[in-house]
Amino acid sequence: MQEIEELAARLRAFAEARDWEQFHTPKNLAMALAGETGELLAEFQWLTPEESATIMESPAGPRVRAELADVFSYLIRLADVLGVDLPQAAHAKIDENERRYDADAYRGSARKAPPLSGA
Repeated sequence: MQEIEELAARLRAFAEARDWEQFHTPKNLAMALAGETGELLAEFQWLTPEESATIMESPAGPRVRAELADVFSYLIRLADVLGVDLPQAAHAKIDENERRYDADAYRGSARKAPPLSGA
């Protein structure tokens, strides 16, 4: 978790050194995150399930690694700008999913859980 905080600080310093905070609005960062996610998805387009499982051993592996880094960096930067503690948010989401998706009832199933009451 300390690593995420250190990475957020490094990304923040990188933006500050270039006077890019003005561009790092939540909207712009979310759009950049979506764009990088699209670039990651493009690496998997048209692959068979077997090819996708071994993509890191293929010539596309370095590109996938770079796109994952871009997605991760923009996600951390967006969370930093919004003041969201990503590990805490992820733990809260896992807690919610554990309540929604009982392990016995959903084992081996891809069906969606009903919406949470009040959601």
